[in-house]
Amino acid sequence: MGDAAGIGPEIVLKALADRSIFEICRPLVIGDARVLRDNAEALGLFPALDVAAGDIHGSFGNVPVCDLANIGLPFEIGKDGAVTGRASAEYIEKAVELWSRGKVDAIATAPISKAAIQLGGYDFPGHTEFLAFLTDTKRFAMSFFADKLRVVLLSTHVSLRDAIGLVKREKLVDLIGFTDLEIAGLLKKKPRIAVAGLNPHASEGGMFGQEEGLEITPAIDECRKLGIDVHGPFPPDTIFLRAYRGEFDVVVACYHDQATIPVKCLSFGASVNVTLGLPLIRTSVDHGTAYDIAGLGRADESSLVAAVKLAATLAEIRKTDKLC
Repeated sequence: MGDAAGIGPEIVLKALADRSIFEICRPLVIGDARVLRDNAEALGLFPALDVAAGDIHGSFGNVPVCDLANIGLPFEIGKDGAVTGRASAEYIEKAVELWSRGKVDAIATAPISKAAIQLGGYDFPGHTEFLAFLTDTKRFAMSFFADKLRVVLLSTHVSLRDAIGLVKREKLVDLIGFTDLEIAGLLKKKPRIAVAGLNPHASEGGMFGQEEGLEITPAIDECRKLGIDVHGPFPPDTIFLRAYRGEFDVVVACYHDQATIPVKCLSFGASVNVTLGLPLIRTSVDHGTAYDIAGLGRADESSLVAAVKLAATLAEIRKTDKLC
């Protein structure tokens, strides 16, 4: 359900009103039933909601609800809080528990607040790192699927200054190899990988920076010797469009916003965050808690609908030899 003080409950309820979801999966909501009821009434959805605390019994319409009943105290909409932060983290823990028991095949997460979960006693920068901890995953990466564009990130939630310092040959070799393995597993084919440069025009032969010559190109050369179909570094202002048009299956980006700006420009509201490397399928929305519009009924559920559908599709692919 995400953070109750944000738009999570609203987009969950709105997504469940999209019957196309039910054509490809059987959704289960993990959250707080009282908060869902309150939001449903405010939105004018008025579904029957009958749940049993902490299990998969009861339903929201035809949707099972796992009610943790963990927001007993009043909270302020649109504000970070310890109560809502802790509750949103507990939903994630419950989701992983249900997956480990074979009760769910995939997880699609509504947005949480990094500040709120820390107020609630959880010291993780976001979903990705938290899920890696819960599943004892040592090697993982954030990626975004935006229609025909797929992007994998070298670094995520760090400052730009720190992100530049992380552009190192050994890290890139590891990520390119990891991307090759993970994307091949999802697409059921050997992927053609592009690597974005760090500097303008990919430094244009060292005129605008040294990272391409010293770190990125040697990493690509090493990976090509290992049989990986990887190319670059390419100017970051053009490579994402080239990949979107089908020239490459995936782009390795050097830092967070280098990846997310093209993703959101091309497909905002329909792109999906996919965590690579986890033993479970996990997708998420391409936006945050949107505290500024929480409780106003204006939130767009499109990204969550896309995340649920992609989670179901990837879970099915994992079971079969279908192509993504």
